[in-house]
Amino acid sequence: MTAKDLESLLTIYKEVVEKIDLGIHVIDSNERTVIYNKKMREIEDMDIDDVLDKNVMDVFHFGPAEESTLLQVLNSGETIPNVKQTYSNNKGQEITTINHTFPIRENGVVIGAVEIAKDITKLEKMIQENVYKKGDTRYTFDQILGNSAALNEAIETSKRATRTTSSVLIVGEIGTGKELFAHSIHNGSSRADNAFLSQNCAALPDTLMETLLFGTAEQAGTEGRPGLFEQANGGTLLLDEIDSLSPALQTKLLKVIQEKKVQREGGTEDLFVDVRILATISEDPIDAIAAGKLRKDLYYRLSVVSIFIPPLRERKEDIDLLTSSFIEKYNHLFGMKVAFIDEEVKSYFQEYNWPGNIRELEHVIEGAMNLMGHEDTISFDHLPIQFRHKSSSSGGSNDLEKIEGLLYQPDKAILPLDDYIHEAETYYITKALQHHDFNVTKTAKALGMSRQNLQYRIRKYNIGKNTHS
Repeated sequence: MTAKDLESLLTIYKEVVEKIDLGIHVIDSNERTVIYNKKMREIEDMDIDDVLDKNVMDVFHFGPAEESTLLQVLNSGETIPNVKQTYSNNKGQEITTINHTFPIRENGVVIGAVEIAKDITKLEKMIQENVYKKGDTRYTFDQILGNSAALNEAIETSKRATRTTSSVLIVGEIGTGKELFAHSIHNGSSRADNAFLSQNCAALPDTLMETLLFGTAEQAGTEGRPGLFEQANGGTLLLDEIDSLSPALQTKLLKVIQEKKVQREGGTEDLFVDVRILATISEDPIDAIAAGKLRKDLYYRLSVVSIFIPPLRERKEDIDLLTSSFIEKYNHLFGMKVAFIDEEVKSYFQEYNWPGNIRELEHVIEGAMNLMGHEDTISFDHLPIQFRHKSSSSGGSNDLEKIEGLLYQPDKAILPLDDYIHEAETYYITKALQHHDFNVTKTAKALGMSRQNLQYRIRKYNIGKNTHS
């Protein structure tokens, strides 16, 4: 092999090592780093100059119960497969990986060690922070507020579901309160005294989600870990945004639900589990199936009971009750004494489409109360500015559809652009003035223009003869 060939081969090796989606760390016989690839730098959040040609123990910190697997292999000459290791980088950040570490030999002599690492730092944090443990379910049916027929139907279906152990699919847009229904079903069931665990299926990549759901088997040098199915045994497991899972993982999930047994990753033993599955989805499940995001067979298995939570725009009669509840909540949190919202705000709340549903309503109330002083009434000026802009544009688009002579009316002549703009502006300003009882000051504020600018347009378009300030 020529020197040029050798140089080309080294370039290829370097590219492969840099592009591979696993962390690679190689040390020589002096315990110094000689290879440290891009993925390993990402996992450990370090630059190559922080590690390359430095002794491992000068860079990383290992706790009293931990040892560097690289140094263990270098000293023993024996491979250590699939061991979990927790350590800190030079910034003090804790890192957790699963390592496969093996020696490098030349003529039978160990001259270095290679570590191939899989990052599970996020998985460890998810297990510690984002899973509800037994007794953490906070909500019951008494806390679901509203009197609309659509909401009451969802509540009644949910209450009937507490009597069985069948799977439940909760369908509702983001912000409608799907988690509240799930908590209530668990707390109303015979499993209320057992574990309730919740996991957002969109929060982790599939490789980590599979480990989190099904657990890992005990292997040489590493302790096994139960997955969520085992931890929820006898209780309830909530899988949020079920359509975020890949089709392959949905297939594995379906098998576990059907057979009521799970096999840990890397293991061969079947473990029987008694878990009730609650799942949520934010879009119509039929649309999700058509788009290839939800397996049809998994849908049928999960939707033994289907609960459809109405969006807020379809239950606007509940807005006043919800608003009062949120005001009470933030009065308590902020030490305030807000008692009312004025009629203008009530009107806006009824006209607005609420794409963020109940969650958006709560955020609007919280934002408004942050802008208040000692007043006891929420007025339009207290509402978050981004909401005011959205509500104005929302109302405008509905009103404009009523204008005579618009382009979308095929039986009408198409107006010149200037005439169209004149007609639309005249109509919208007129509607805004009527909404504010022809109060110029309030109307100008709602339209986002000066009082002088509005008065100019009133004169220009000869709008309203009874305007007053």
